[in-house]
Amino acid sequence: MPENATEVTAAGIARLAGVGRAAVSNWRRRHADFPKPVGGTETSPSFALPEVEQWLRDQGKLAEVPLRERVWQQLAGHPAGAVPALFHVGCALLLVRERPSAWREITGVSDERMAGVLSLALNEVLTARFGPAAEAGRAVHSPDRSELLPSVPLLRGAAELAAAAGVRETFEFLLGRQLDANPRQYTLTPPGLAELMAALAGAGGRPLSTVLDPAAGTGALLGAVSRPGALYAQENDPDLAALTALRLALHTDSTECTLTVRTGDTLRADAFPGLTVDAVLCHPPFNERNWGHDELAYDPRWEYGFPARTESELAWVQHALARLREGGTAVLLMPPAAASRRSGRRIRADLLRRGALRAVIALPAGAAPPYGIPLHLWVLRKPDAGPHPSPELLLVDTTEPTEQASSQSGRDRLDWPALHAAVLDAWQPFSGETGGADGAREAGETGETGETGEADGVRETGATRAGGGSLANGGINRFRPGTSRVVPVIELLDDDVDLAPARHLPAAAAADGPAELIDVRERLTKSLGLADSLTPPPVEVSAPARWPLTTVGELARAGALQLRTGGSGTGTGPVLTEHDVLGSSAPSGNLPADGPHEEPVLVEPGDVVVPVLGGGSVARVIDDATAGAALGRNLQLLRPDPAALDPWFLAGFLRGTANNRQASSYASTATRLDARRLQLPRLPLAEQQRYGERFRTLAAFEDALRLAGRLGGRLVQGMYDGLTDGTVTPK
Repeated sequence: MPENATEVTAAGIARLAGVGRAAVSNWRRRHADFPKPVGGTETSPSFALPEVEQWLRDQGKLAEVPLRERVWQQLAGHPAGAVPALFHVGCALLLVRERPSAWREITGVSDERMAGVLSLALNEVLTARFGPAAEAGRAVHSPDRSELLPSVPLLRGAAELAAAAGVRETFEFLLGRQLDANPRQYTLTPPGLAELMAALAGAGGRPLSTVLDPAAGTGALLGAVSRPGALYAQENDPDLAALTALRLALHTDSTECTLTVRTGDTLRADAFPGLTVDAVLCHPPFNERNWGHDELAYDPRWEYGFPARTESELAWVQHALARLREGGTAVLLMPPAAASRRSGRRIRADLLRRGALRAVIALPAGAAPPYGIPLHLWVLRKPDAGPHPSPELLLVDTTEPTEQASSQSGRDRLDWPALHAAVLDAWQPFSGETGGADGAREAGETGETGETGEADGVRETGATRAGGGSLANGGINRFRPGTSRVVPVIELLDDDVDLAPARHLPAAAAADGPAELIDVRERLTKSLGLADSLTPPPVEVSAPARWPLTTVGELARAGALQLRTGGSGTGTGPVLTEHDVLGSSAPSGNLPADGPHEEPVLVEPGDVVVPVLGGGSVARVIDDATAGAALGRNLQLLRPDPAALDPWFLAGFLRGTANNRQASSYASTATRLDARRLQLPRLPLAEQQRYGERFRTLAAFEDALRLAGRLGGRLVQGMYDGLTDGTVTPK
C-alpha cells in the first residue's frame, strides 16, 4: 500500500457499497481476506481505500466506485485533514473556472511537477480575486508546493467531477458532506432562512449593491443575495473564513461582484471600520459572555447604549447599524430572549424611539439551530437625518402553523414557501416601499373587515386581514389569521419593553373565532364515527402459529422484492421524509437543487417504506397520492413483486413488535433497524391477501384515530382560548 493512501471507515465502506454498516461488520467477521485496519481505533478502525475497493470488486459487490464517492473519500482521508483538503479543492476549482486552459496545461505533467506549477497559478488567481497575499486579514492564503503535493490526486479527481457536474456544484457537494459529517463544529443557516433574510433586506426589489455579513460562518447569507455589486464578510475562524471566501467566489462573477473576506473577531477587531453598505445580513453567535465587554466600553458603535455582558446580541445589532448607510437595512437572526431580557430594555427602547428597529418576526421552531427554539428575525433601518413620523413596529408571529402545516413543522420540514409568503406579505406593505407608516395604514384599511382598529392604537396589515395568502403561494394561507400587527412604539415603552410578538398578538384560536371551532367539532365527529366503524372486531384467542419463516434478505436474493435506500439525489420534486412516514402525512421535504446530478429513488404504488432509526414498528404502504416522491434519508424501501408478495401482508408483518426487536441493533445511542433481518411467514398469495386486507383496515383505523387526536386537541385548546377571551360563552 502506498504511503499516505486515503483511509476509509466502516461507514464510508457502507456508503461505497450501498449497504448498512451492519453488513460491513458481517463481512469483517465472515471473510478472512477482508482488508485489515491500517488506522483509527479498535472501536472505529479505518482501512486503506484502494484495498477496500479491490476487495469489493473481487467479491462482486462493487463494479466501480462512483466518482463523487471516490473524491469524497480522498478528501475525508486526506493526511492533512478534510478542511485543508477542501480548501485546496476550492482553490483548484476557482482556477478551473477562471482559467480552464491553464488548468489543462498544468494537469499534463507528473504529480510532483504539477504541485509546483499549480502553486504559482493559484497565487495569481487568488490575488486577482482576493487582493495581494500581504493584505492584512486576507482570508485565503496561497498554498505552496509542499502543501499541495499530497492533494494532487484529489484535485485531479475533483476537476474531473466538476467537468461532469459543474464547478460550483462540486464544491457545494463536498462542503455539504463536510458540514453534515461535523454538525457540532459549525453553526449553519438553512437555505430557506437565508433566502428569507435576503428578501427582507431587499424588499420591493431594491438593488443591494453592497452587502456585509460580519459573522459570515459558511457564507449562506451572502450566497442568497441576488446579483450584488460588492460582498463583504468577516469570520473569526480562519479555516471557515477561507472556505467561505472560496464558496462565495465560486458563486459570483469577478467582473460583476467584488468580494472581500477578512479573518478576525468582528466586535474586537472590525475589519471594515469605515465601511457603509446597503444591507447587513447576520446570524451572530448567541449567548456569548466573552464578546469584549470589558475592553469595548467606549466604542463609538454603541450609539443606542452600552450592551450588558449578557447582551452580546445587542452588540451585534449596533455593529450592524454602524455599518449601514442612511436608509440601509439590516436583518439579524436573534434568540427570542433578546426581545424580552430586562438587561437589554434600555437599548431596545432607544432603538424603538429613534425608529431603528422596524420589525420583530417570530419564526417557527426548526427554522435554524438551535432547532428546538422559535428564533426571531430583527429588521432594522439606519435612521436618516430628516424628521420622523411617530415610529411604529411591525410584529409578526409565524410560530403557530395551521393543521395543514403542523405535520410538516420542525427541522428540514418547514414549508418555506408558505413561511416566506406570510412574512413578506406582512413586511412589504409596512416597509418603505409603500410609504412606511402611511403604507402600513393604507394596507390595514384595505382589509376584508373594513376596520382599522385605530381606536385601540393598533393597525393590522392587509396580509393579516386577508389571511396572509399570496399569488406565489397559490392563494393558500397556511398560517392562521392574526399573525402580524403594526404597533405604535409608545405602547411598547413600558418598564419591560417586551418585543416578543406572541405577547402583543391575539391567540391564533381566538382570531379564528367560534365559527372555526364549530367546523373543527363537525370534523371531529365525522372522524370519531369513521374510527368507530373501523374498530377491529373482538379477537379469537388461539395458540401461536408455527409458520415456516423467511427473511426479507432471503426474499431479496430470490427476486421476490427489491431493497433500496433513500437519502441521495438532486432535483425539484417532493421528498418523503422519516417524519412523514411516522406521522402518515404527505411528502414534506424537497430535493436539493445543487450538487452533482444523481437520480433519487422514487416511490411507487405498492412500495413498503420503513424507517431505519428509532426501533419503532412502523411500515407505510405507498398509495397513488404519494407515488413519485423521492425516498428520504433514514428510510428503506421494499418493493415487492406483486405476483409473489402482497404489500399490505408485507407491511403488516414488518410491524410486529417481536419482529422489529430481533431485527434491530442496539450498539449505538440510537436503535437501528436492519430490514434484511425482518421475518415473514411463507404463505400462499391468496392467504397473504386475506391477512393484507385486515392489515389495510387496521391502517385506516389508525389514521382515523390520529386525525381525531389532532382535531380533538385543537377543539379543546380553542374552547379554552374562546372561554378565556370571551368569544365563547358557557352554556
